[in-house]
Amino acid sequence: MPESRNDQLVLQTLDAARIDWDAELRKHARWLSAVIFARVGEPQAVEEVMQEVALQAIQQKAPIHDPAKVPQWLYRLAVLQSLLYRRRQGRRRKLLERYQQRFRPAADGASGDPLEWLLHGERLRLIREALANLPARDAEILLMKYAQDLSYEEIAERLGISFSAAQARLHRARARLRDELDKNSQHPATT
Repeated sequence: MPESRNDQLVLQTLDAARIDWDAELRKHARWLSAVIFARVGEPQAVEEVMQEVALQAIQQKAPIHDPAKVPQWLYRLAVLQSLLYRRRQGRRRKLLERYQQRFRPAADGASGDPLEWLLHGERLRLIREALANLPARDAEILLMKYAQDLSYEEIAERLGISFSAAQARLHRARARLRDELDKNSQHPATT
């Protein structure tokens, strides 16, 4: 009796291997696309998720032994891949939101106040002008610290100077930037 059980398992495995996944995927592609679209809600994502479904179908970590169950298995696979896609998109969205909160000031439109937009734009213009009037050495260390968010250690390493020298140069550069901004605010440029 144990031999017949093993023989059945071998036959079932052979049946699973005989499934033409390319044909099955083409046969079920239309309704699977509809299922995926209903789950992800983005037309451009359907093809990406369908590719994942096809890849998983071909790789089959748990082979199907009954070819009649292919549609149900593909349905579950499409639902699973749709959920995984949405999870990836959610993570990507959260990452973008964190990036925007960290690197974009609230005045860039998040507040909804047009006056804030104007003031923010004016501040950026004044800072750019002041940086342009600074010696290149000062502008470069300020940009390393504030635009690239480097630590004193990283600045010192990149410039080949000591930690205390990096601190002193940055302190002097900040003072020069403040002086330059004060000059610009006392004598606004006419445009």
